[in-house]
Amino acid sequence: MCGLVGFWDNTFQLDISQLKTMTDTLKHRGPDAGGYFLEGNIGLGHRRLSIIDLSRQANQPMVSPCGRYVLVFNGEIYNFQSLKIDISNNTDYQWKTSSDTEVVLAAFVCYGQDFVARLNGMFAIVILDKQERKLFLYRDRVGIKPLYYYLDETIFAFASEIKALTSLEIIKNRLNVDNQSIKKFLNLGYIPSSQTIYEQIKKLPQGNMAVFDGNRLSISSYWKIEDKICEQIKDKAVAKKRLHTLMEDAVSGCMISDVPFGTFLSGGIDSSLVTAVAQSLSTVPINTFSIGFNNRHNEAVYAKKIANALGTNHHELYIDEKDAMAIIPQLLSIYDEPYGDSSAIPTMLVSKMASEHITMVLSGDGGDELFLGYGAYTWANRLNNPLVKMLRKPLAKALRLGGNREKRVAHLLDYSDKRKISSHIFSQEQCCFSSSEIDNLLLKKHEDESIVKERFDIKRKLSAAEEQALFDFQYYLPDDLLVKVDRASMQYGLEVRVPILDHRVVELAFNLDESLRKRGNISKYLLKNLLYDYLPESLFNRPKWGFSVPLQTWLSRDLHYLIDEHLNTKNLESLQLFNLDSVSAIIRRFDSGETYLYNRLWLLIQLVSFLKSKN
Repeated sequence: MCGLVGFWDNTFQLDISQLKTMTDTLKHRGPDAGGYFLEGNIGLGHRRLSIIDLSRQANQPMVSPCGRYVLVFNGEIYNFQSLKIDISNNTDYQWKTSSDTEVVLAAFVCYGQDFVARLNGMFAIVILDKQERKLFLYRDRVGIKPLYYYLDETIFAFASEIKALTSLEIIKNRLNVDNQSIKKFLNLGYIPSSQTIYEQIKKLPQGNMAVFDGNRLSISSYWKIEDKICEQIKDKAVAKKRLHTLMEDAVSGCMISDVPFGTFLSGGIDSSLVTAVAQSLSTVPINTFSIGFNNRHNEAVYAKKIANALGTNHHELYIDEKDAMAIIPQLLSIYDEPYGDSSAIPTMLVSKMASEHITMVLSGDGGDELFLGYGAYTWANRLNNPLVKMLRKPLAKALRLGGNREKRVAHLLDYSDKRKISSHIFSQEQCCFSSSEIDNLLLKKHEDESIVKERFDIKRKLSAAEEQALFDFQYYLPDDLLVKVDRASMQYGLEVRVPILDHRVVELAFNLDESLRKRGNISKYLLKNLLYDYLPESLFNRPKWGFSVPLQTWLSRDLHYLIDEHLNTKNLESLQLFNLDSVSAIIRRFDSGETYLYNRLWLLIQLVSFLKSKN
């Protein structure tokens, strides 16, 4: 895991000192080594976290033996050893390292720009062809590794994090906040691809490649999940055997490392399966890490029972409001733009704990999106029921008179456009602002446009739940969850690998019959079925809790100062963005017991904090 930067400057204003400035902002991503390449108006920089082949020869930027190609690369390629054999069988390539980096470069030289289809891993890759004067950029299929870029009439620049781009004054001075991104952030809690908070900075979408020739940037897709959805697998035995084989292969590939590693173990289904498979493939106890919350029901106690059952070397940390208070001021500088997922706090704390013992860790991310683990999927099917559609308006009106739970359901029922149902369900399940609430909240009215694309060209008809899961896979997963894990772990020089998001597992999951993903009230049915081959089912007979902080309680008590500090009249008036009466009403309702509004307040706190930092 590393950090990469680069630029193509047609004005020749950028030099080695600015390239070093960009690169050094990402030192936390790669504390082990740094390197630079500058030739004319093209620069590449790299910070390295050494995981495979710890030698200096594996450092980057890496130049091909012929001298024509220069590579910077962030991520890991799990099938690099088999690729290396293929390349050796077809060429006389002389290997200098045992790293996956050199294999990536050799594969590009051997197979050309479409080589990316042969890679299995998580990656952001940039390759300069000095002879053709072209830059090739690639982002992995699922969007595990980030790649941002800035483009105007004179400069093309790119980096693993936004802060590397804004470290250049020539770029920073040309940036404007994107008002449409503000609306999307308030609605979803994150900014969906390909946008960022800045009009001029974009994300290269997952599964995409880009080519820049000095004048034009062309972007194209090399992999889309919607192209992979076809005939469903209905046979449970066939599906389970296939899933088992793929999970063992995916976890095995993720365990390749020249440094100590472990797993995040929350006590839930996904992390427990990854840990169980990893331990079954290891000859020694693996390290496991979990985090809990003082004075609150949480899964840490279950994680410890699972660790004991598997015989892992377990580590745990319990936190409270004071630990959160120490992390919150860092969120803006770590995430570089408004970021509303408060589970970043425990993710940062568990990453810090793990980094004191190991350099690489496996995580269970992806299980909910692939195997219908969220309550949103149940709601998608409910709202698609003709009877519910007919009665939803009077039901919503009645439920608004109830308590917090009833009010949340009322918001779910009260949507204005069925074409935007997926974003609405997500928004209200996450306690974010609805579109109508945003119209009342913001002084400047925005066009009535879709937050994101919600309809995809699929070869077969999807159920409402399947469509909701596809929405989450396209946006929530890469633009929220994977961003959270990447920044939180990289802040402490820790690499996180996500075997459930191996693209082969992804393709299998989206082609399972819905009953194999969710059967009755049993979510993640096939995943659980496989897990119970490793661990007793009794260890998991409990409600799903999730890896989140008790933010609702904290904002009512010790963290209420954040509301007073950021959402006061002076701050809001200076921004000239919000309807003050609307904000005051939300605070008043929250303080009066409508605590389900907590996440709306959290989003406002994060947004105001960011906007004030720009003034």
